[in-house]
Amino acid sequence: MQLILASASPRRRELLAQIGVIPDVIEPSDIDETPLPGELPRLYAARLALEKAAACDIDGLVLAADTVVSVGRRILGKPENADEAATFLNLLSGRRHKVLTGIALRLGETKRHRVVETGVRMKSLSSPEIAAYLRSDEWRGKAGGYGIQGLAAAFVPSINGSYSNVVGLPLSECASMLGSMGYRVFEAGP
Repeated sequence: MQLILASASPRRRELLAQIGVIPDVIEPSDIDETPLPGELPRLYAARLALEKAAACDIDGLVLAADTVVSVGRRILGKPENADEAATFLNLLSGRRHKVLTGIALRLGETKRHRVVETGVRMKSLSSPEIAAYLRSDEWRGKAGGYGIQGLAAAFVPSINGSYSNVVGLPLSECASMLGSMGYRVFEAGP
């Protein structure tokens, strides 16, 4: 069965490779990712994953995902610039937040989806820490303005849930979903 990854994220490809899953096709979906008025983070993550899966017109098993960071009802997407990244980091500093990843699979007319949530605690960040992190450019393209798999690992003393979810794709849940659609994860490797 051909697996199509509807994502341009190199992190998602790396995570899938950890469990021996190499997509046959990479076909990023181009959809409007603007939250709807009043849309809650969990519903937003699910909607985007489903829309990305639906937007792919290649035959095969389509895997789409979208990861969002939320503080309460506020959705923190990918910052557009360093000022917005600084705003996000200041908001997250010393607080708990949620990382939610919507996963959607589509094979013909059959669709499955779910949202996986991980709680993350970020330590209080000093102005010099934020400035240094911004200079690293690791905030670019990352929901919430940070990547736990890089320098920001020093900012996160604890998580409650899936680490790979915080990176961008909850592997255990994803493998289970792929298996439920007939994709043999542990037989799919190179």
